[in-house]
This record gives sequence, C-alpha cells and structure tokens, in this order.
Amino acid sequence: MNDQSNSDSKRLLGGQLPPWEVAELPEPLPFSFRNAFKVIGPGAIMLAASIGGGEWLIGPATVIKHGPGVLWIATVAIVLQLIFNLEGIRYTLYTGEPAISGIMRLKPGCRFWGGAYVLLTAMQLGVPALAPAAAVTVFGMMMDRVPVEAPEDKELREAEKSGDATVSAGLQQRRERAASDRGKLLKITYGIIVVTLLMLMFGGTIERMLEWSSWFMIAYIFIFLIAVNVWFVPSEQWLITLRGFVSFGEWPQGVEPLLMATFFATAGSGGIGNLTISNWVRDKGFGMGAVVGAIPSAVGAKEIRLSHVGKVFAITLDNMRRWRIWWRYVVIDQVWVWALGCFCGMFLNVNLAQAIIKPGTDLSKIGAGAFQAQYMAENFWSALWILGLLNGFWILFSTQLGNTDVLIRTLTDTLWTASSRVRTWRDGSIAKVYYSLLFVFTAWGLVAVHLGSAMTLFKYLGTMAGVVMAIAGVQLYLVNTRLLPRELQPSWWRKAALLICSLAYGTMSLIAITDVVRKWFA
Repeated sequence: MNDQSNSDSKRLLGGQLPPWEVAELPEPLPFSFRNAFKVIGPGAIMLAASIGGGEWLIGPATVIKHGPGVLWIATVAIVLQLIFNLEGIRYTLYTGEPAISGIMRLKPGCRFWGGAYVLLTAMQLGVPALAPAAAVTVFGMMMDRVPVEAPEDKELREAEKSGDATVSAGLQQRRERAASDRGKLLKITYGIIVVTLLMLMFGGTIERMLEWSSWFMIAYIFIFLIAVNVWFVPSEQWLITLRGFVSFGEWPQGVEPLLMATFFATAGSGGIGNLTISNWVRDKGFGMGAVVGAIPSAVGAKEIRLSHVGKVFAITLDNMRRWRIWWRYVVIDQVWVWALGCFCGMFLNVNLAQAIIKPGTDLSKIGAGAFQAQYMAENFWSALWILGLLNGFWILFSTQLGNTDVLIRTLTDTLWTASSRVRTWRDGSIAKVYYSLLFVFTAWGLVAVHLGSAMTLFKYLGTMAGVVMAIAGVQLYLVNTRLLPRELQPSWWRKAALLICSLAYGTMSLIAITDVVRKWFA
C-alpha cells in the first residue's frame, strides 16, 4: 500500500514541469448521438485541415502516377494516425494539457523539448504550402481558364536549334503569358494569406470559429464529391479504387521515395497536426480541458484565461464513469468524423481523378482539381467548371486555415508552457502571444510563397511531418505509461501501435531524406 501511495505521489509531481492541481472531472452530457453533435468538433477541424494536402494534392498525384495499388499506404497511415490521435487525447482528458505539454514533462525538460518542437513546427508548417494551390482555383474562377505553364528550358533550346522563328515566337509569347499569370497567382496567394489571418481573429474562441467554418466547408466538399462520383464514375472504377485500399504490400517500380513519404505522412493529417488535435480538444472543453481555459479570439471573445499547468482528477468510481462517457465522445469525434472522413475524402478524390484523368499525367504543377473541373465542364456541364473549382478552393483553403492555426497554436502553447517570461509578457495574455506570432508568420508567409511550387513545398512539409511522427510516437508512449495512473493507461496493443507508428514513419522519412541527399551529391 505504501509502495502504491509513493508511486501515485511521484506521478502527481508531473515530471519536468510544475505539479498538477487536483480537481473533479467535469460531468459530460449524458451519452447519446444527439448530444454527440453538441460535444464533438475537434475531429471536424482536423478533417478540414487534413483533406487539402493528402487527399486533394498528393493522393491523386500519387495514384495517377503509380496506380490505385498504392492506396493501402493511406489505409495504414490513417489507422496509425488514429491511434496516435487517441493517445494524445488520452493525456489531455486526464490533465487538461495538450500532448506537447506532456512531452515537455519528459527529461531532459521543458526547455529542451519546447525548443525542439518550436523548431520542428516552424520547419513543417512555416511555409504556407496550400495557399498557392488554393490560388490556382481562384485564378480559374476569375479568368475562366487554368494558368499558362511556362515552357521548359529544353523546349526553348530545341526551338533555337531548329531555327523555326514561328515556334520560337510562340514559345516566347507563352513565356510572357506564364509570367503574367504567375504575377496574378502571387497576388491571389497574398489575399488568401491575409483572409486566413482575418478569419482567425473572430469567433469567441479560435477553436469555435474553426469548428463552425470546418463543418460548413466539409459539408460542401463531401456533397459535391459524392454527387460527381455518382454522376461520372462507373461502378467498376469504384471497385478498383476500393481494392487499392487493401492491396497491402504492393510497391510500384521506379517510385519517388519523397513522394511516397509525403503520401504516407499526409494521408490523414501528419506530424504537428496530429499533436494539435489535443489542443483543440482542450479548448473545446473535453474532460479536464473544461477547467483549464482556452485561447480566446481577438474579436468577440469574453475574458478567458488559460492555465499553463493542467489539473488532474482522483481515480474514483464516479470519475471513472465520467471518463468512460468522455471517451465514447472522443471515439465518435476521431473514428467516425476524422478517420472515416479521411478515408472517404481520399477515396472520392482519387476515384474521380482516375475516372477522368489520363494515367501518368503530371499533376505537380496545377493539381487534380483544375484538371477535374476542366474535364467535367467540357464533357458534361459548363457550370461544373465553377462548382469544381469552388470545391477545390474549399478543400485547399480549409487546410490552409487549419495549418495556420496548427502552426501558431502549437508555438503559442509550447512557449506558454515552457517560459515564465512569455506568460508575463503583454499583461500575461495568451491571446496577445498568439496574435503576435500570427502577424509575424503572416508577414513571413508573404515571402515564403516565393520559395517553390505548391507541390514542391508540400513535399517538404510531408517529409518533416514524418520526422515529427517518428519522434512523437515514442514520446506519447512514454507520457502515457509514466504520467498517467494505471487505470487510464492504454492497453498493450495501443502501446505497441505507437511504437510501430514511430518505426514506420521513421523508416519512410529516412529513405526519403537519404534519396534526396544522394541526388544532391550525384
């Protein structure tokens, strides 16, 4: 008995951060599907933030290039990320702290891990990769065409060698039109980044604004995708696509490791996004998140304070009853909203792409959305040009919006937890910390979009996401086995799945990074 008491006391010290306070676990609404719609929400935010990258950009690009047999990678990725998400949320339900705070309680301490995750977050999400992709859809709606692609240097050299003045003049004219289109795309991209900033300033709490907008965007996206899949895609294609999700082990020849690593990381959410689900769960008020506060918005918010240290509850029969109800709501939010939404989003996007895009088409410059909208408008109904581009815009903009919040929220929460100096800065207001960082990274984003195309930037994002998953999987295993009471710890197979997640993402990222380095020195 004394040994058990000493073990509990040691656990409550909370590792490398100040010890938790003890409070009662809040009573959830009685479990019902009706109440579930009132309680859930973080899964919708995460789905909206996920669907633009893996499901809209990388998924179709990978499958059109290598065939539907690679879709089993998406199955494995979503299942592993689902378990990862649930284990991050498990910590938050017990402590009211986001998962990264739990990681900062591990040795060598909060400053080390806080600094590491600030760096990893900035490296993964510091470049607004989805804003240029969303700009293409807006350009299409405004100009009633896709942007002109500049001729490659090889084409220009061959035209000069041939001496054909007509061909050379045509290529030169195309180059000038492409330059003009790039200028327009850049201005639209700037506008999207600024609109993102403005949206994050309203809603009471930032989580609430994201939740409302996410449900709207998800509704439009899935209604449109289901309609056009039923309309355009033959039943035999549906079966081919479905088989791809269970064709485990199929690996195409000549595959680009960087593309596959990005597909594996972003078929779902990927990296920092998976960790941030626990931040949204806290702000929504799940479990002990209801007693620690939230990050308020800049406009329309009541006075809300956020504690930098969580609160835990005693293991009693009544608290365990409440815990089980909270966990059932978490399962609905993550399994039936986020994971199922990711599977459906990947299936519908890829299924449509295979039906109307020629295998082997390079989608890296414009993306599947513009091709799909153009094809449907030319062959079926002209209004589908606007409707298809609008669908692509909501998909990409929702991810741009979510990724921006993930970036700023993770940096804010990490600094807020790790630094007493940050907690006393600007009258101790976490909202001021959040919006100061948001303005800084908005300004940086206006510069960073010049660094490469949307697909190039997104591959970089995906590689870093895999690195984060590899590191954080092991850390969540340690957090949930060392800091949680025995009654709340994950089962053995969940612990094993976290380690498998780290191993899988670590291996894939290592292969991709090795291949990139080899090509640099070749």
